[in-house]
Amino acid sequence: MMTGETSNFDILIVGGGLVGCASAWHLARLGLKVLVAERGHLNSGASGQNAGSLHFQIERRFLEQGEKAAADGARIVTLNRLAIGEWRGIEHMLSRPLDVAMHGGLMVAETEEQMALLAFKVARENELGLSTQVLEGAQLRERAPYLSPHLAGAAWLADEGHANPRILVDAFAEGAGEQGARIRTGTALTGLSMARDGTYSAVLSGPDGEMRVNTPRVLLASGHWVPRLAGLLGLNVPLYAAPLMMSVTDRTEPVLPYLIQHVGARLSMKQTEDGNLLIGGGWPSRLARRADGTPDLDRPAAVEMKNLRSNLAVAARVMPGLAQRSLLRTWTGTTCISADQLPIVGEIPAAPGLFVAAGGSLFTLGPVLARLLARTIAESSPPEELSMFLPRRFAHLDAFAVLP
Repeated sequence: MMTGETSNFDILIVGGGLVGCASAWHLARLGLKVLVAERGHLNSGASGQNAGSLHFQIERRFLEQGEKAAADGARIVTLNRLAIGEWRGIEHMLSRPLDVAMHGGLMVAETEEQMALLAFKVARENELGLSTQVLEGAQLRERAPYLSPHLAGAAWLADEGHANPRILVDAFAEGAGEQGARIRTGTALTGLSMARDGTYSAVLSGPDGEMRVNTPRVLLASGHWVPRLAGLLGLNVPLYAAPLMMSVTDRTEPVLPYLIQHVGARLSMKQTEDGNLLIGGGWPSRLARRADGTPDLDRPAAVEMKNLRSNLAVAARVMPGLAQRSLLRTWTGTTCISADQLPIVGEIPAAPGLFVAAGGSLFTLGPVLARLLARTIAESSPPEELSMFLPRRFAHLDAFAVLP
């Protein structure tokens, strides 16, 4: 990359995480000339910091916000069904092992009130074609005797599981490169403008200086940095940083073949191929702060000890044997959620040719969203499956944007 160099590409993808690299793979295979720019190293953001859960049941975060949020959350089930098929075939598609384990998932309940919520959730999922089922206490103990005997029951889905987030992005990136995509790491987007003909001029700053890119399309797939980058054009994307924590224990013999979630408390738990137990579930960490007190999204979030203790307490309550394990480490990662908690994926109406892809559940949904987004970009028409996630639902936020 040389100072002053100007290059033309069919699309510039900003962000070298799962959605960015998977989109590059699909678009390169469709014949587009693709450039991926990543400010750090590949998979350095939320894609590589999450715990790798493949959760296809309606998430607790929708259920705890009332009936409307639960109904909105249920709309994602259609996409979850597509994602199940995507994950089932991803190792064959990329021609390499990716530590994908889909042996099933349990969303547990501790009280009769929580069981009623599970029953409501399962009925809605079944209506939408997801084959979850309610297990009463005795059925749960028969399936998972290592869980607490005091659990009231669980919702079971045979398709849930986990994958290794540390190797998936590299697989997509290598495949994209083999198809002709160019990938630049250590390269930040520092300038973006729209020309009168509707094309974009981008300034990329890397270790060898600046590079200018002319392109008719830009995809912002950089997680919680998307609002800042869209702001270069005076646009608003309602995404908000969500700093989280994950923990890992020492290795033990295989005891947990399933993904474990909780309908009434924040919890995700699974066992890796190496025998470590991973614990998470959406407990907040603490954002770093600048000198003026505002959040500093360029620095890692800090572990919040009160929340860590609460997370581990829930995990040990659900799986008592966990108390005998040693905690190896806890780390943080910052993802983002949208104003309605659904991902924002597609073209921004106020800026034709500018696409975004960010929001919740983008490890679980990332591969299928990347495929659908690539179709949208290549065919200039979003498939029906993306309709509920399109940025147009927030178009009113850009009513005062001024572009050429």
